[in-house]
Amino acid sequence: MPFSEEWLLSGHSTIKATCVQYRLVVRDVNTLQILHLYTCLDQIVHMEWSSDSLFILCAMYKRGLVQVWSLEQPDWYCKIDEGSIGLVSSRWSPDGRHILNTTEFHLRVTVWSLCTKAVSYIKYPKACQKGIDFSRDGCYMALAERRDCRDYVSVFVCDDWHLLRHFETETQDLAGVEWSPNGCVLAVWDSCLEYKVLLYSLDGRLLSTFSAYEWSLGIKSLAWSPSSQFLAIGSYDGKVRILNHITWKKVTEFDHPASINNTKAVVYKEVERKPVVGSADLSIQQHITMGSTLFNTQSKYEICPLPVQVPVVKPDLDRANPKVGVSSMAFSSDNRYLATKNDNMACVVWVWDMQRLGLLAVLEQTSAVRCFQWDPRRPRLALCTGNAKLYLWSPAGCVSVQVPAEGGFQVQSVTWHCSGDSLILLGKEQLCLCYMEVGEEEEEDDDVK
Repeated sequence: MPFSEEWLLSGHSTIKATCVQYRLVVRDVNTLQILHLYTCLDQIVHMEWSSDSLFILCAMYKRGLVQVWSLEQPDWYCKIDEGSIGLVSSRWSPDGRHILNTTEFHLRVTVWSLCTKAVSYIKYPKACQKGIDFSRDGCYMALAERRDCRDYVSVFVCDDWHLLRHFETETQDLAGVEWSPNGCVLAVWDSCLEYKVLLYSLDGRLLSTFSAYEWSLGIKSLAWSPSSQFLAIGSYDGKVRILNHITWKKVTEFDHPASINNTKAVVYKEVERKPVVGSADLSIQQHITMGSTLFNTQSKYEICPLPVQVPVVKPDLDRANPKVGVSSMAFSSDNRYLATKNDNMACVVWVWDMQRLGLLAVLEQTSAVRCFQWDPRRPRLALCTGNAKLYLWSPAGCVSVQVPAEGGFQVQSVTWHCSGDSLILLGKEQLCLCYMEVGEEEEEDDDVK
């Protein structure tokens, strides 16, 4: 059964929306009470909150339809039909009053206004990894374009969608664009066939070009630090290179070795055990889980003595998209830590200290890591591995928590609430809300209920 989720704060109340097939359900996060129930014309493939959380967008790509619902006026709705030209992507603009639809074969991007009903068309959008990005302040939009077998970037002003800058990029096959958090620099990177990152100013000037090597698979992921001081580049060679914002030169690189002997790093290894029903430890688990989950495999973290051998999977290089290289990176909200994952070490998450530019912690799981995400308010990392557990890391240590859900619930992804006080655990057909108990010492005494 198709299932997806989104969260956001709306005024003084906390709400979340879920969709199951063609139904859109809006609930209060604290009580799970249904606030609104909407019925769409077809199965919902994608949904998204507006920036002010007053509207919800529901896209039905197969029918080329988008429906918009209002929380303030439940009887009001908007329907956008792209017709025979089709629809492959739909998203909000930062102001929450315009919708950007990308048509099939990326023939154009259509900008629909909910206020004036005006329609604008942007031609030549490129089909790539990340072809559209908005600046953090919502003032500008960067769009990757492909014209006459060449790559271009257009910068638009989001107020009235007029073209601010248009320039050609020095790429063979542009793969993505991403603004720095402060909106001063635009990062543009090439496809995996060529290692190249280009950094442009708002007016289209090329500030710097970075290339680590040639004649091998190049960039796989890219991430800005929240302060815009660092740009992390994950590569197919299993390394993360950190550029500084002053000279745009490499300040360091992080490797993911198969053998860890760094004395300044702590290696946490997940160890599983079957619970013994009727033992003295049974009462400890009763406040966490009841019913069938009582007999699930439980786990805990153990600190491993150095050196430690990390499990490595040899990728099949004869197949497309080999499982090798750094595919996931994320900075903590305070810029202090960077979490990474190397695909041929799928069970391991690496945490780096950005102050001393070194390895701080390694989390070795029993299964491949599906998703990890930082708490938006605290240096706390949540991750999941496709089982019925939630894993949390902070500078104080690691914890494994059994999810109290029935029917073999498996956590496929995690999403923090913007307050950091709760997070959502998403399964294939269910979701679970996880609330963090915050004591006097917020960063050390947080528990899960």
